[in-house]
Amino acid sequence: MFKHTKAFSGFSVNDIAKAKKFYGETLGLDVEDMDGMLQLNINGGGQIIIYAKDNHMPASYTMLNFPVKNIEEAVDGLTARGVRFLQYNEPIKTDERGICRNGWPLIAWFEDPAGNILSVLQTEKG
Repeated sequence: MFKHTKAFSGFSVNDIAKAKKFYGETLGLDVEDMDGMLQLNINGGGQIIIYAKDNHMPASYTMLNFPVKNIEEAVDGLTARGVRFLQYNEPIKTDERGICRNGWPLIAWFEDPAGNILSVLQTEKG
């Protein structure tokens, strides 16, 4: 039934203006205003809708993953833009920079202004 339908995902935030600034300026994504919502236009043609929700509850899982060729450069670049990486001890362990090096892929998690969890993950072994 949906084999030829182009699907997209969406998630909520508690402040559209903060989300627009974070996703557009901090992460450098193409963000489009859509009647009180945002549309992230992802490289390759994908789209993600972000909508405001008064009783927003951040996801307790990774909502959005950004593949990168070099996780060290990605973490450094985002840190320079004010992004703080999450620290985990169990069941996974991150280093002082927030990078999990236990297995593959290398991955580091951070939050958007609404508390949703995002990640950068290295797509190539270096």
